[in-house]
Amino acid sequence: MHATCAIWRRHERTTMHLIDTDICIDVLRGYKPAVEWLASLPEPPSLPGFVIMELIVGCQNRTEVNCVLAMVKNLPVVWPTPTNLQQALADFSTHHLRYKVGVLDALIAACALGLEATLCTFNTKHFRAISGLTTEKPYSKSSS
Repeated sequence: MHATCAIWRRHERTTMHLIDTDICIDVLRGYKPAVEWLASLPEPPSLPGFVIMELIVGCQNRTEVNCVLAMVKNLPVVWPTPTNLQQALADFSTHHLRYKVGVLDALIAACALGLEATLCTFNTKHFRAISGLTTEKPYSKSSS
C-alpha cells in the first residue's frame, strides 16, 4: 500500500501508528507482548520503508529476508515527502553530534512527522531531540 491510504486514515481522526525497527524485531522473534499488541490494533500500523530496509540489513540469508517480507507484506508502507526529507536533513545536522541521532532515525522521524503519526518504539533516546515527534512504547518489556 502507498502513503495515500495512510493519509486517508489520518483524516478519519484516528491515531495513525508507525512502527520502528525494534518493534518489528520483537514481532519477528515472536515476543508475545509485541505480537499481542500488533494483533489488538483496530487497523494495521504503517511502516516506514526505511524500517523494512533496516530489517533486511540485519538478515543473514534469503530465508530471513523472506520472513521479513512476509511479515510486512500486508502493512501500508510510507515514505517521507521532499519537504519531510528537508526536515530530516535539518534534524540530522542539528542533533547528530550532540544527541547521536542517526540517518535512519532522522528519516523514520520524518515519515512520522509528515503524517502526524505516533512512532511506536522503545528507542526513544534516538528520537527525543526531534521537535514535534510523538513516540509511544506500545507494550511492556519484561526484564527477564
